[in-house]
Amino acid sequence: MEEPRLRIAVLSAHSCPVGDLGARDTGGMSVYIRELARELGKQGHTVDLYTRVHDPNDPRVEGLAEGVRLIHLRAGRETRIDKMDVYFTLPEFAFNLERFWRENDLSYDIVFSHYWLSALVAKYLHRKWGIPYITMYHTLGAVKNALNIGEGEPALRIVSERDTVEDCQRVIVATDKEKQDLIRYYGVIPEKVGVVPCGVNMELFRPVDKKDARRELDLADEKVLLFVGRIDPLKGIEQLIKAVRLLGNNGDLRLIVVGGDENSRAELEELQQLAAGLGIKDKVTFQGLVRQEKLPYYYSAADVCVVPSYYESFGLVALESLACGTPVVAADVGDLTHIIRPGETGYVAADNSPEKLAAGISSVLSMTPGALAQAIRASVSRYDWSEITASVAGEMRSVLNERVASIA
Repeated sequence: MEEPRLRIAVLSAHSCPVGDLGARDTGGMSVYIRELARELGKQGHTVDLYTRVHDPNDPRVEGLAEGVRLIHLRAGRETRIDKMDVYFTLPEFAFNLERFWRENDLSYDIVFSHYWLSALVAKYLHRKWGIPYITMYHTLGAVKNALNIGEGEPALRIVSERDTVEDCQRVIVATDKEKQDLIRYYGVIPEKVGVVPCGVNMELFRPVDKKDARRELDLADEKVLLFVGRIDPLKGIEQLIKAVRLLGNNGDLRLIVVGGDENSRAELEELQQLAAGLGIKDKVTFQGLVRQEKLPYYYSAADVCVVPSYYESFGLVALESLACGTPVVAADVGDLTHIIRPGETGYVAADNSPEKLAAGISSVLSMTPGALAQAIRASVSRYDWSEITASVAGEMRSVLNERVASIA
């Protein structure tokens, strides 16, 4: 018998799913929400994505794909604001969400919240309307604080995560490691956690001939290292720049850093000063924001994509690079030990020290180029969004079935 179609409300209060990737608060989570929603729509479900207005020109309702809408709700100033400031707009966000529901006679089977701020709204909706909710945090405040990298996470976040972990009907995580973190820091019941990896858009991320990609990006014939992501202390970009200095005897070598916007100016200047101080300013290019549809050219033009992070909840950039046939060198974060096959599709370093990253990069640069592209791509075929989305929908149905059983 065919499974029933679901009506799903997705909450992403602080980050717009169609925002500029690589900006301060727009990264892998936004990609995850957008791609999951589109695939849920393809599979026959109805999805409404709710976020706050971050620009006065944002359309109130925007169709993203079949069965998928993006809805901007007024909450605070109609501009991008700091994540912690979003917390104080949540009552208005919830009020306008409920009003939108009433005006359009809407009802949902389940709410899927993303990040702790949205989980607080989902908790309110559950208490008032009885709608079950599942949540995904993408990163955990307690883990960030344990790493002690960058600014510490406020107690409010830790308390909110602990509270919503206990209150929600299911927590979705991308790795077993994150499940163990939830158990360790927040005492979650193991049976309450569903482990479903992230996915990759195999249609968008596919190999482009390296010469064509470099011609498109106006890159010279040199060894190219690539970083893609937000400019954030947790990303460990300074460790990668130091590794480039250690690789100085590898001949022509260039690091391209993709990501960052005007809100990352201070961090970018620090990284530029670091490169200059190490005498490799001419070897590091800060590309800024790049549209997602352009990323396959960067991945394909690179010889190695590097993920030097101190912390990742999964490691989506690695999937994108591998889908484009480009090997990855990464620190042992997220699920990268299961994604990368050492000696075949890349290298996983024990940590993100410059020495270990440099050793991994040297190892991968010695691999046979070009001929491995299709094999590298094939290694991540199991992460196609169609498979991942079916698993997430299965978690939702389990929650709904458990709810029916508890009422009977």
